[in-house]
Amino acid sequence: QSVLSFLTHSVLYASEEGRMEFNWKRYRVFDRLPAEIILGLCQEQPTARVVSVRGTNTSKYRPQALDTVEFEKFASRKLRINAKEAMRVAEKLYTSGFISYPRTETNIFPQSLNLTPLVEMQTQDANWGDFAQRILGVYGGPSPRNGRKTDNAHPPIHPTKYTNTLQGNEKTVYEFVVRHFLACCSKDARGHETNVEIEIAEERFTAKGLAILERHFLDVYPYEKWSDKVMPRNFNMNDTFEPTSIDLVEGETSAPPLLKEADLIALMDKHGIGTDATHAEHIETIKSRLYVGVQHDGSFVPGELGMGLVDGYDSMGFQMSKPDLRAALESDLKLICDRRKQKKDVVADMIRRYRGVFEEALVQKDLLDRALGVYFGNPDNQPGNGG
Repeated sequence: QSVLSFLTHSVLYASEEGRMEFNWKRYRVFDRLPAEIILGLCQEQPTARVVSVRGTNTSKYRPQALDTVEFEKFASRKLRINAKEAMRVAEKLYTSGFISYPRTETNIFPQSLNLTPLVEMQTQDANWGDFAQRILGVYGGPSPRNGRKTDNAHPPIHPTKYTNTLQGNEKTVYEFVVRHFLACCSKDARGHETNVEIEIAEERFTAKGLAILERHFLDVYPYEKWSDKVMPRNFNMNDTFEPTSIDLVEGETSAPPLLKEADLIALMDKHGIGTDATHAEHIETIKSRLYVGVQHDGSFVPGELGMGLVDGYDSMGFQMSKPDLRAALESDLKLICDRRKQKKDVVADMIRRYRGVFEEALVQKDLLDRALGVYFGNPDNQPGNGG
């Protein structure tokens, strides 16, 4: 993907109380001449006038009750533990009696589950005990933020016994489960956000400030950040002031970032590929077969074999590289569990579908050979030489 250079304008206001950067409301331009003309006009008439001040109360929501997919994503993204290892550790904690069953599609705590004793057992901890006591006292007891999913089999992941003797990844995962549970059972953080818009030489610029009023769950949940952004002064309608600087800033467009494990798990869940029990195994499979490689930062890089297979199947005219066929199977398996479809009907239908794809692939196998030849440089991959 080509990279494009662009220019934007930035207005800085600084005082002893702090600094605030105002961003150009038109965002950016790709031609230097109009950008420099606008900069010149602003610098010739640098007085800024406040044209809008909007203050709103805002909240940062506490986390929902924890299901397996979210646990895997979070472990990969925040704890730097891959999904397979995270599930191995979680299952060990479960068999040791420290947490609930970690393979669950449920993010709703059932009313029949009394959460108060689970919070009480955490009050003895030196790191989060005071917060657990706050839930029982100031907050009037646990009030979990539930989601909308349930498998009608297992509750969300939560601590079932207190311990402070764990080490390594077991300690990391257990601490996360506890902190997530306590955060879920507490209250949302509250703040006040101020949006200011100014005008300089008929150009508009905007800035945003945030004052956190009540941290609540953030006090026990270090995995989420929500920081004060203090405005260096009070801005009122029609106020005027002289900016500290007005600058032209250069930048470049960038391609979307490569997927990481948490991103892939989210996409698999969205498109119905795999289950909470199989996501990690599917990812290990594409890695072991060299369909993808993994960079030092955890980003997935398409492998030559993977790209060749995708190009080859796409050139055949059917979507073997797309999630539809596998997602249909996963959906039918759920319908079997719900007794809305018969196993024999699903098996017969899937054999018919996959046989059709296989037979068509045999007929057009030369296209697959050609596509792989592009990446592996095999001159023999010509029509009639495939096998």
